[in-house]
Amino acid sequence: MPDFAAVEEQLTYLKKGTAEIIREADLRAKLEKSRATGKPLRVKLGMDPTAPDLHLGHTVVLRKLKHFQDLGHTAIFLIGDFTGMIGDPTGRSATRPPLTREQIEQNAETYKAQVFKILDPQKTVIDFNRRWFGTFTSDDFVRLMAKYTVSQLLEREDFHKRFQDEKPISMHELLYPLVQGYDSVALEADVELGGTDQRFNLLVGRELQRAYGQESQVALTTPILEGLDGVQKMSKSLGNAIGIHEPPLEMYGKIMSISDEMMWRYYELLTDVQVAEIEKMKREAHPMQAKKDLARRIVADFHSAEAAAKAGEDWARQFQKDEVPEEVEKVQIRVGSIAVSNPEDFKKPNWAADEEPRKMICLPDEKTVAADPNFHVARIEKLLLELRLVSSASEGSRKLKEGAVTVGGEQMKGRFFAFVSVPAEARVKLGRKQKIASIIP
Repeated sequence: MPDFAAVEEQLTYLKKGTAEIIREADLRAKLEKSRATGKPLRVKLGMDPTAPDLHLGHTVVLRKLKHFQDLGHTAIFLIGDFTGMIGDPTGRSATRPPLTREQIEQNAETYKAQVFKILDPQKTVIDFNRRWFGTFTSDDFVRLMAKYTVSQLLEREDFHKRFQDEKPISMHELLYPLVQGYDSVALEADVELGGTDQRFNLLVGRELQRAYGQESQVALTTPILEGLDGVQKMSKSLGNAIGIHEPPLEMYGKIMSISDEMMWRYYELLTDVQVAEIEKMKREAHPMQAKKDLARRIVADFHSAEAAAKAGEDWARQFQKDEVPEEVEKVQIRVGSIAVSNPEDFKKPNWAADEEPRKMICLPDEKTVAADPNFHVARIEKLLLELRLVSSASEGSRKLKEGAVTVGGEQMKGRFFAFVSVPAEARVKLGRKQKIASIIP
């Protein structure tokens, strides 16, 4: 029989980094029963495989599932290969375009590999909701829909707003909360996890379990993690995300760029460090050292302890000692993605003497470029974007005006640079960040 920790000890561990528990008294009762019977709780986390890669924001709730796993409970990671075909309408002001079955299957395979960077593969149950929905009949769906009313669904904020704004709501979107909720019935979940944006869907699961004669699950939500800017939620589309597959040095450097205030939130949501230890660090640790420790912990989670130590050394060499790190990420860039559309405008005898914005940095040197009638011309803002050194062209323009950009060791004063052959390589530096651009045909 499993030897579970005391209920108070479990609750303290589980409440770290939690936004809301509905209801805490129910969770306490379930933990007490589990400890008395020796039967672990069935804890469910579902994710639709709508994108191929996860970022640190996704791992907040994954880590909470790990916390239940650490305490000896059954961690169920449910891949929504059926719900993914519908598309979660949460936070959407318009209908989400559906993914194909092939896209769903491909993304699902990557999810299985990625979640095991946090969860123990030997102790994790991986399931797919097509397992039960694939055999659902039309009668089953009618019975499911009979458990809920349209007025209940319209209480959901995003549905209510779209209804008030007279924006369309597709029937399959209304079905989504019921389908997700039924997952908890099929799995007989004791606890379901989700971000705060999933609160409505989790509560539907509680109600459906009661309707099907089961004991209601506990709904536990985790906060939405802010991105590198410390303001907006972490999102690849906003350019403020840290992907869990990013190279160690890039991941380490991004973590070191967050504010000291945001660092403590990352400690709370992205590590297993206990609250008491975090509070002690706030009082006693130097912020720079605390941030280095945070970066090391996170990189080690997704790569290895050795990679984390190496990234720390390279970061210190690059940013604190102003030396070139041993390893700088090399990014392949198609010349067509950065080249200007009208290179002939640059090919005239006095081009090198032009005023801004035509003045260029020439690689390898001005004489070589001037002697070659077929030289290439590229825009710096596009180069910075392709290298992911900036999140927008406007940010790139601003950094150029600040004199923060160098290409091949030359400070960029204009918006363009020229080079004579492809493939070509150039070290691009923005402030203290740097990468090697490998320009290919």
